Amino acid sequence: MAITLTPLPIPSTADPSNFAVFGQEVLGVNPGKCSADELKEIKDALYRHEILLFRNVSLTPEQQYALTKFFDPTSNNFGHGNNKIDSTKSSVLHPDLKTIPRVPQVQLIGNGPVYNHEGIPEAKLKHPMHMSCHKTVIKEDEVANAGLSPTRFYRWHIDAALYDLSPSRVTTLHAIRVPQGLKQVVRYDDETGDELLVPLGTTAFVSGQRIFGLLTDELKSVAVRAKVKYAPHPYIWMARSHVRSTGLGLESEGLEKSLEELPPWSDDKVKIYPMLWKNPVTNKLSLQVHPGGASEIIIDPLPNGADRAKTQLYPGGAHIKDLQEVRELLYRMQRPGIAPKLVYPHDWHENDLIIFHNRGVLHSVVGTFLPDQVRVFHQCNLAASNEPVGPNVEDVEKWA
Repeated sequence: MAITLTPLPIPSTADPSNFAVFGQEVLGVNPGKCSADELKEIKDALYRHEILLFRNVSLTPEQQYALTKFFDPTSNNFGHGNNKIDSTKSSVLHPDLKTIPRVPQVQLIGNGPVYNHEGIPEAKLKHPMHMSCHKTVIKEDEVANAGLSPTRFYRWHIDAALYDLSPSRVTTLHAIRVPQGLKQVVRYDDETGDELLVPLGTTAFVSGQRIFGLLTDELKSVAVRAKVKYAPHPYIWMARSHVRSTGLGLESEGLEKSLEELPPWSDDKVKIYPMLWKNPVTNKLSLQVHPGGASEIIIDPLPNGADRAKTQLYPGGAHIKDLQEVRELLYRMQRPGIAPKLVYPHDWHENDLIIFHNRGVLHSVVGTFLPDQVRVFHQCNLAASNEPVGPNVEDVEKWA
């Protein structure tokens, strides 16, 4: 039986033209008990639409792992390595994730105290909030007096270790317990005046294809020629750094750990990825960069025969090692893509399941919770069996 797709319930702030393809809800299918044909349809739909939503899903951790693994059958480990997060206390990820003991590929995330959950006797979960890492924060009196509480995007990212292990193809998020509360207002606080009304504890998504499509011709030329080098152990390297008020990348304050301060590392495990990643079904290009972990940008020269009058940006290529320049270029390229009208802020209900194409979207945790507001989710993404595919010769000729 063919699966049924319907558009996502986008908010009034969203521009419908940007969501004609991006994101779909799947009806009448239990993703934990799909037939082989249904799974093939789901896989094709995911790569075409980047986000799939299923409602009223009952899913064990074992079923969630099996579903995630369907998209990459030879992958076996959580995206950051099985049982690695709990033991890496200096990583920015350590407070956010708790491993399900019998299925280490699945992580418990959320907020508040949780007891006797899937083999975990007790966990004090802490929702990632901007106050813990942004350079500037919304003051407590602003939250108390604002009516609808102001909040921020926590940190725009892709799910990837960015060192040693390859970025997962997909991520699955399953809502077990969802607290109720008033909507909140995301403030960008970057002098644009941009704001976005969001449900409490939303997860926000934007399209990497759309981010690339918004670039000027000059920046598209840069993107199609560029590779991004990530710092070794990037989540430890960036642990002291502050996040921008938009959640998109880091401030340049010289707070990164030196290479000598990091755990042992080797050059052969350092990741260098194309700035643009190719969709395996549609062949469209997405601008996929984790702005927090990027340390260098390597840009190839314009190809022979290219119209050099078309671009004044790095026509002879470049190797950008200055961290502030790296970050400013990435911010210039990515910031238009998180404009309020382009963001899908999912309004979570208990037993919602979202599958998203991790190599085609950026996403961010959002919202401010009180300590006793209990939120329980299961997350699964797997270190991939292959690396992302970048632009080919024809893509470079087209966009450079």
